[in-house]
Amino acid sequence: MSMQPRPWPKVPELTAQVARAVAARGPYPLAMRVRDELGELFSDAEFAEAFEARGRPGWSPGQLALVTVLQFTENLTDRAAAHRVRYGMDLKYALGLELDDPGFDASVLSEFRTRLVEHGMEEKVLDLLLTALKDRGLVKAGGKQRTDSTRVLAAVRDLNRLELAGETLRAALEALACAAPDWLAEAVPVREWAERYGPRIHSWHPPASTSRREEMALAYGRDGFALLEAVHAPDAPAWLRELPAVQVLRTMWVQNYHRTVTEAGAEVKRRESKDLPPSRMRLASPYDTDARYGLKQGSWWTGYKVHISESCDETDDHDAPTGQATISGGDGTPPHLITSIATTDATVTDAEMTEPVHHKLAGRGLLPAEHFLDSGYASAELIVGMKKSFGVTLVTPVLLNSSPQARAGAGFDRNAFTIDWDKRQATCPRGDTSTWWSPATQRGTKAIVIKFDKETCRPCPVRDKCTRSKTGGRTLSLQPREVQEVLDHARLQQSDEQWRARYATRAGVEGTIHQAVAVTGMRRARYLGLQKTHLEHIFSAVALNLIRLDAWWNGHSLDRTRASHLARLDLSLAA
Repeated sequence: MSMQPRPWPKVPELTAQVARAVAARGPYPLAMRVRDELGELFSDAEFAEAFEARGRPGWSPGQLALVTVLQFTENLTDRAAAHRVRYGMDLKYALGLELDDPGFDASVLSEFRTRLVEHGMEEKVLDLLLTALKDRGLVKAGGKQRTDSTRVLAAVRDLNRLELAGETLRAALEALACAAPDWLAEAVPVREWAERYGPRIHSWHPPASTSRREEMALAYGRDGFALLEAVHAPDAPAWLRELPAVQVLRTMWVQNYHRTVTEAGAEVKRRESKDLPPSRMRLASPYDTDARYGLKQGSWWTGYKVHISESCDETDDHDAPTGQATISGGDGTPPHLITSIATTDATVTDAEMTEPVHHKLAGRGLLPAEHFLDSGYASAELIVGMKKSFGVTLVTPVLLNSSPQARAGAGFDRNAFTIDWDKRQATCPRGDTSTWWSPATQRGTKAIVIKFDKETCRPCPVRDKCTRSKTGGRTLSLQPREVQEVLDHARLQQSDEQWRARYATRAGVEGTIHQAVAVTGMRRARYLGLQKTHLEHIFSAVALNLIRLDAWWNGHSLDRTRASHLARLDLSLAA
């Protein structure tokens, strides 16, 4: 898409007159409110590096960014979004178009998204919105935020191992048939393979018999190796092996098959489940090579995870900086606004994202004072690390003591012992002191091992309540002092009713996830690949923020469901 960006036009007088007259008969449309309150939210200059300054003037990238955001507020397809621009007076008002402006072809939106991804500008629209809201005092550093994740289904079909092998080989043959049809006709038995690999795998049912399915899997394996040999033959064009579909075929065959070459010939076998690579490395689709198999709370899926962070202050403490204007029209506490979106493949754990999320918030100048998280994001090390690195207090439950005594609720667990960190000594409930204190590494984590002398423990009358060892003394395992003290304090806190009531703030992010799924369709990815899926999530986050701001500007309670949002939208359009 070669275009010379043009400046945002002012709203034409006739467009403004007609749109406002129609809007006066019902709820004020979101698109018009955004233009009134935020003006030229997405400046063309912010997208300049992604668009050439040569060629005929085209659609403003800032306008396309706004169209895409409004597209997600209604969960529209590209074609439907282009139709709304062509016929919707509210969008013509927001974009500054004449009433007779014909709009653009739907393909322009796809080209626009591709440009953003190619130039690493996936998060630009969220950054611009948050900057505008910071200037108006609606988001700021400090205060409270909360984060949670949810699964995202990839825009591909779930395939079992048999179907995956067949579809991968079919996709490679399709690519070669388009790129080098003459070469392919000589390299493989086209007539036989066209019957086997012509239709998509999901268009017919594989055999029910286990033996026949195994036979089919091995046939796929032999054909795949034969095709790879042909592509890598000395007389084959070298560029064929660089085709993405061929590279996917090679990776998929390495992961799912192995071949033994002997004097009698080549023997192909499928890998056993135990020999497969881990999910983080294993391809799940020939069409989306970033999608992975994930497991969370007993649910399997193929695709990604999205981590949503939002402000959650309950008091009106978002006063604007001195000398800066605030957004007019809102009453009471400003809405909870999304401050960060992180998208990963489905295998990345929540704990792995705790630090990256804080880095992202720090880059935007929006680090909270308190961050409410579930236990999947936290550990004692992370609680200490986030406080040191970012000055953020993690409000989160931690794992309880898992010693046999603690699990049984009887006997002397770790808390029954007094630890003297300075003297490097522990004292048991009967007053005896330890004789061994040594740093160690347990499962890759730093620890401290404390032992009591067996001669002291052996005659102890309460030995059965302290250790299960028949001959040795009691042993304790602690984390380094700073981490252990934080862990002990967190365990003590989370047993308090007042702390539990405070921690209930985190539950609100579940409503945000529900709104994201119901309004923008975030549960299922629209596009292929991690980068474009992340771009989708960014636009979804901006759309949700505008929906919440619109409700606040109008003095309404926040709409939490797609049904309530669309009800307002229907009223707006009917007017």
